[in-house]
Amino acid sequence: MTILQALDSYYARLEGVAEQGWSPEKFGWCILLNRDGSVADVQNLHDTEGKKPRLRAFVVPAAIKRTVGIAPNFLWDKTAYVLGRTAGEGKRTALEHAAFVQHHLERLSGQNDEGLVALRLFLERWRPEMFDETPFLPEMLDANFMFRLDGEHQYLHQRSAARALVSGGSGGGEDGQIFCLVTGERGKAARLHPNIKGVDGAQSSGAALVSFNLDAFTSLGKEQGENAPTSEAAAFRYGAVLNHLLTPGGPNRVSRTIGDASVVFWAEAGDPKVAEASEQLFAGWLDSDVTDAEEAAHIRADMEAVAKGLPLADLRPDLAEGTRFHILGLSPNAARLSVRYWLSDTLDQFAQNLALHFEDLRIEPLPLGWKVPPVNILLVRTTALLGKFENIPPLLAGELMRSVLTGAAYPQTLLATALIRLRAGDPKTKDGNTGSIGWHAAIIRAVLHRQQRLRRANPDVPEKGETPMSLKRDHDNAGYQLGRLFAVYELAQRSALGRVNASIRDRYFGAASATPASVFPLIVRGGQNHMAKVRKEKPGWAALIERELEEIHGRIEPALPRSLPRALSLQSQGEFALGYYHQRAAKLADDKGNVIDSVDETIEGEEE
Repeated sequence: MTILQALDSYYARLEGVAEQGWSPEKFGWCILLNRDGSVADVQNLHDTEGKKPRLRAFVVPAAIKRTVGIAPNFLWDKTAYVLGRTAGEGKRTALEHAAFVQHHLERLSGQNDEGLVALRLFLERWRPEMFDETPFLPEMLDANFMFRLDGEHQYLHQRSAARALVSGGSGGGEDGQIFCLVTGERGKAARLHPNIKGVDGAQSSGAALVSFNLDAFTSLGKEQGENAPTSEAAAFRYGAVLNHLLTPGGPNRVSRTIGDASVVFWAEAGDPKVAEASEQLFAGWLDSDVTDAEEAAHIRADMEAVAKGLPLADLRPDLAEGTRFHILGLSPNAARLSVRYWLSDTLDQFAQNLALHFEDLRIEPLPLGWKVPPVNILLVRTTALLGKFENIPPLLAGELMRSVLTGAAYPQTLLATALIRLRAGDPKTKDGNTGSIGWHAAIIRAVLHRQQRLRRANPDVPEKGETPMSLKRDHDNAGYQLGRLFAVYELAQRSALGRVNASIRDRYFGAASATPASVFPLIVRGGQNHMAKVRKEKPGWAALIERELEEIHGRIEPALPRSLPRALSLQSQGEFALGYYHQRAAKLADDKGNVIDSVDETIEGEEE
């Protein structure tokens, strides 16, 4: 099923969505008319409940899609059209107002409804300079205006006579019928597709999902919507649904963009309650940055149950097996929208893929502040410059979302970017804090673990050892063991010198993880000097550190430095970071069970 077909079919199940010929628009003012067409007052429509007045949305006759020409809306518009006044230069304001007046005088001719008659009389007597008089104010300029008869609660566009005019259409346009590629039925062609509002970063007036405005985009000399034959009815329905889904704060929208993509989702189910329950459950998994420990534990329990093969219907009785689910990510592209990803599958399959994602992310010990992180939190903590959401690489965010929701391999750019940010350090956290590298270690482990799991599923590829979730001393990977070795030498430095301005991590981590042969001889020589001081001042610590060094050196064959690799592959660099994280968080104990602090606890104790 295509995007437009899925949106079109969802229209029939939605409540409160505008009918064809109508659309929700934002208003701040309403002109109250007397029966003779004179202005009685101007009503303030702003929502004043918050700290700052906000415009309110009303369903009015559908807005005309303006390109470069002058095209008035019916029964409402901005002040340039309605009143002939604007805050700017207004080079064509007079023409816009004249078009609005002419359009309404033609459509209202012969109408007997007192509200429509009052509007016609108002337009016949109105002059733009009358805006300078009471009750009009300068802050009203360029705002949308509607009309209402003074003393009535019903707006003019809500009157039965007005609704009949809207339903009857405005006339004009081509009468040709086309075969709609969305519905498979014949209907009047949509020359211009609807504007979609609510995509972060796109134009506030809306952007087109389907449009053709250059010859390079057209085919066989066709113009505008003829290149993608869609009926006006189908175009209206998919536009109404998408605008509804993109409502800020709506239940079917991820609250924060993922990269540059605004993400919406919806379920297909015969029972509306099942669809709503499915959407609420999915929103909790994908969107929530859970801070409550009990809620995080509940989500983890759900994911673990799904990962073990428990059907969602058994986990949640209010769900139906096989419920179809759709996920759409839209990115801004000037006056148009780009489809970052479009995923359609059963909710059960998406749940299984999410469960695998959380399983791949498992690491011990848990990073500082770790609960059940959504994708955008993962990305901002591991790939974004300065830890800012606007610095998340948009292409990487789209690729990662596809991997998470489809179960495919994570992008290699995720591993590379996480390593780059890890080497650069986190300016928002103090050096040595486990939380500053734990998030990177988790996502690095996820990339490596998923690669190995998918490789094992291929019988033609030889098996390799699994990337460990926690410290695994016998893990057969040179990068992992070198990362452990680096962490122990860092502990030796901390034990000898305490906190220093530039630790070996600050000076050598990047080079040690990429080209160990060129750096580790320096680290080993410096470590011997540090150990000499530790033996004098802290002999118990020295014995435990030396035992750890001997154990790691014994796993790197033959003896150092001849066995040091000149360079590590990207995957081995990831293993290096993982081994470093596991070792620095490990507690060391002697034969009698006496425990010394881990690298992290040693650092934190000094900083306190």
